[in-house]
Amino acid sequence: MKLFRNIALLPLLALLGGCNAIVLNPAGDVAIQQRDLVIISTVLMLFIIIPVMALTVFFAWRYRQSNKSAPYDPDWDHSTHLELVIWAAPLLIIICLGAITWMATHLLDPFRPLGRTAPGQAVTREVKPLKVEVVALDWKWLFIYPDYGIATVNQMAAPVDQPIHFRISASSVMNAFYVPALAGMIYAMPGMQTQLHAVINKPGDFKGFSANYSGDGFSKMRFDFLARDDADFAKWVSDIKANGGNLGRTEYLELEKPSEGVAVRKYASVDPQLFHRVVNLCVQPGKMCMHEMAAIDAKGGLGLAGVNLVQSIEYDKSARRGSAPILAKAYVASVCTTDAPMGADMADVQVTPVSSTPLLGAGLPRPAATFQSFAPRPSNS
Repeated sequence: MKLFRNIALLPLLALLGGCNAIVLNPAGDVAIQQRDLVIISTVLMLFIIIPVMALTVFFAWRYRQSNKSAPYDPDWDHSTHLELVIWAAPLLIIICLGAITWMATHLLDPFRPLGRTAPGQAVTREVKPLKVEVVALDWKWLFIYPDYGIATVNQMAAPVDQPIHFRISASSVMNAFYVPALAGMIYAMPGMQTQLHAVINKPGDFKGFSANYSGDGFSKMRFDFLARDDADFAKWVSDIKANGGNLGRTEYLELEKPSEGVAVRKYASVDPQLFHRVVNLCVQPGKMCMHEMAAIDAKGGLGLAGVNLVQSIEYDKSARRGSAPILAKAYVASVCTTDAPMGADMADVQVTPVSSTPLLGAGLPRPAATFQSFAPRPSNS
């Protein structure tokens, strides 16, 4: 009976042969280093786990009740040699894990530009990374190529052995950008910008997806990652320029609406300030951007009256997610600020040091000083 049961399980084992553990067999140098870190950490921990499991079985068999030849010492309570082994071995493992983790945390920092594209292939200053701006929408992915002026939905491509610099944000709720074959997972958050540096070393078609639950369409929030050689990547770009549409602010607001299972879309032209407006939560015409609001706050703010005049920054995009606010909002439609910061990185914006004078509100005069004396008035008599 046991033989027949084992034979019946053989087809199930055959099904496991079709599994592709992409995390343990990645195609990018960063992901390979992360895989090696996982393997090294596992092996180091097994140095403790395997002996403990083996000794558990050995002691149970050696000192079983029926084994009369085993020594019996009920008064035993200490062994210096055993204590050294019990404490020294885990301590050495922790020291090794700590050192490896500390080095890997800095070397594999997603914000750190790549120092190499493969073992022995250093990245020189002449090598320019491929810039990709990523926006996590509900429930799809938008990829903008600022150097090429194109964009795609639920599909991206990159040349083999060329560094990739991702700048990642989200339109509404927090998500997580993850291509297992390329690099580790990194969060995408509204009103913020995260970064990821990576490289793909093997041509092929890979899958990317969201690794953070974000609502009804989360399970279908996947995209294709195409690793191509230089010639095929150039052809991919030219095809988009020849057959794609236009992605401006109006088209983005329509694209931003929640939808599931969206097919691949391609755009031959993109508003060059679109990603900056997404990060600053001001794609809607007339809405104040976060960097404009920060500039006003740095100069003292709009005063108490201005608090109710400026439209609040909405992270949930309630109107486009089908749950519009009950009360209509009045807000400042425009402000007298320069557009220069919009096209520049936030790190390049020069911020004037905040003055130590009292905050009076922009354009409001200092209130007149009034004093009241509570001392008794002198009598005329």
